[in-house]
Amino acid sequence: MGQVVNLRGGWQFGAQAANVPHKTATGRMETMHELGIANSVLDTVRAEAALRPGAVPTKVAVRVGELSGIDPDALAFSFEALTADTEYQRVKLEIETRPREHRCNGCGATFRVVDYCVLCPKCGSTRSQCISGEELELLYLEMEEPWNACLSSEKS
Repeated sequence: MGQVVNLRGGWQFGAQAANVPHKTATGRMETMHELGIANSVLDTVRAEAALRPGAVPTKVAVRVGELSGIDPDALAFSFEALTADTEYQRVKLEIETRPREHRCNGCGATFRVVDYCVLCPKCGSTRSQCISGEELELLYLEMEEPWNACLSSEKS
């Protein structure tokens, strides 16, 4: 039976992200911080696995906001590249994307922002605050406990 390690609210990424040069589709050189973020995710998986001897990490989930500046595909690719041919190659990275949402200052309605239109669909006001879409959070880590640990805990 798997164990879920809830890391919500305990850690956010960004500051530790390394900038790795890469070429864009247009051939321009830019930096890719997704590799640094993927490395931070993997570091967290390693640290949590070290705290639970014998447990095997199976899945780690992150939430990426539309405004975070993170390309989910690049993050997934980076994580896969970092874990290939390692003891963590079977760890699945689940990426939850969060759309940009605003709350109207006039009527309090919440709405999704599409094509940068911040017009409240309920009252027509343009005064609103961003309430979602900037996230970059580690949500959870799932680990499988060794089968013999389950048996020894039943005997106690």
